[in-house]
Amino acid sequence: MDADLEKIRQARMQELQSQGAGGGGEQDQQRAQQEEARKGIISQILTPEAADRLGRIRMVKAERADDLENRLIMLARSGRLPGRVTDAQLVDLIEAVNENTKKSEPSIKFQRRKGAYDSDDDLDF
Repeated sequence: MDADLEKIRQARMQELQSQGAGGGGEQDQQRAQQEEARKGIISQILTPEAADRLGRIRMVKAERADDLENRLIMLARSGRLPGRVTDAQLVDLIEAVNENTKKSEPSIKFQRRKGAYDSDDDLDF
């Protein structure tokens, strides 16, 4: 009786797994294939030192690393990369991206004005 129950459970588990693989599993598989393709392209574009730096950036800011990867892939596809990107070239690209993001982000500056009444003037002990 326990063997029959175990067979039924296993059949049900297989059925549930096949249903799950039919819907979201295809998207997961496609996403995994795209990720593998990206990793392959990046490994061809970057030298090992540059890939190591990009990996360290990914540990700190994953979205930043994704942005850099997208830019590198776009440059490679357009033919604007003469060869493999070295660590120094990657640093230059990172600095260029930083300059572009600093210009596009609004900055807030606080300017204190001394008026007729200032609470700091009341500190006569």
